[in-house]
Amino acid sequence: MCLGIPMQVLEQDGATALCERRGERRRVSIALVGDVLPGTHVLVHVDAAIRVLDAEEAALVDDAILCLEAAREGRAIDGFFADLTGREPELPAHLRPREAGHP
Repeated sequence: MCLGIPMQVLEQDGATALCERRGERRRVSIALVGDVLPGTHVLVHVDAAIRVLDAEEAALVDDAILCLEAAREGRAIDGFFADLTGREPELPAHLRPREAGHP
């Protein structure tokens, strides 16, 4: 399985940026996203920033990765998706069945 990892830009140096996530620092290519300012969140895949994220989306992706780690280690995952607790998951509108008479 391949995952993109949310990282925060610390500094940019030409075509690369020094990024950090949970104490791990790495230099990544920013060729696909262009210039980024320190503090910007990016989704990193194979040492390349592939998309700029807002802070909320970066946190959601990070929580999902932490949940996978917890599940792999046999730890409880109940608190990772509080927005789904106590309700049935809903399909996005484009996947819901169409009502009769509606295209």
